[in-house]
Amino acid sequence: MKELAGDGVPVTVTCRVLKLARQPYYRWLDKPSADAVLEQAYRANALFDAHHDDPEFGYRFLADEARSTGSGLADRTAWRICRDNH
Repeated sequence: MKELAGDGVPVTVTCRVLKLARQPYYRWLDKPSADAVLEQAYRANALFDAHHDDPEFGYRFLADEARSTGSGLADRTAWRICRDNH
């Protein structure tokens, strides 16, 4: 919707066509992603980097590698991220 507003289409019209309220749109525009989602992405990226370096190891080793780079990560969280991302 940002692109439409940049092209001159009013946000009010865009929200009406998409059947969205304006207030949540502006709230999202102010803060596009939640802090928890961003932290999850950083953790997944750390695990992916560790897996790229040593693809034959499991989630516990990957969690140890991610922790060595400064990411606070529990083994269970590492398992869940690995499971979700195959």
